[in-house]
Amino acid sequence: MRRAKVVACAVLMAALAACGPGEAGPGQTKSGDQRVRQTQKASKMNMQQAGEGSEKILDETLATIQPPVKWAYGAPMREACSTDLNEPTGRTTVTRSRNILTVVSPHRRGSLLGVVQRHWEQQGFKVTSVRNDESMPWLRASRPDGFSVSLQVGSVGNVFISASFGCAEDSAMTYPAGTPGQPGGPRAEDLRPREQSEFWSAAG
Repeated sequence: MRRAKVVACAVLMAALAACGPGEAGPGQTKSGDQRVRQTQKASKMNMQQAGEGSEKILDETLATIQPPVKWAYGAPMREACSTDLNEPTGRTTVTRSRNILTVVSPHRRGSLLGVVQRHWEQQGFKVTSVRNDESMPWLRASRPDGFSVSLQVGSVGNVFISASFGCAEDSAMTYPAGTPGQPGGPRAEDLRPREQSEFWSAAG
């Protein structure tokens, strides 16, 4: 009889443990829904403000690169935010980007990443991921206000920088003149670097 009670207690403990973080027991809300509600409560920024904030971050990042580089607007992106049950939340993640048209040689890529990383850290960003790869390195960082940034080298040596804001309130958006896919802008992104720089394009 005593052994049966011990087994019953073990079964009960296992059942309670199954309702820990990541699992919802009866009457509980799934953790993903809680995260969405926390984001909605914390952020009052709409998509227009998120886009403007992202463009400002990109402008300031490019301005800190010296000697200056040539660049073009990248295609804007948006992704609807949803709960773990794939339900809409009325919020969207907004991403803006810039493509560097100046040829950055493999010899200079480390310098470029270093300049950008120092600038981002001065602006309150914390580096979350670094890939020290000779051909396709990347750098990613985020800030407590909800913005995240990244710099990545593509397969053809193209360098692109992006800035995002997660789950802004849905709203209409405007775009800078020259944005791909928008009125007055090119139909496609200008990705392949072609401008030469005595510094950034130097082979050694």
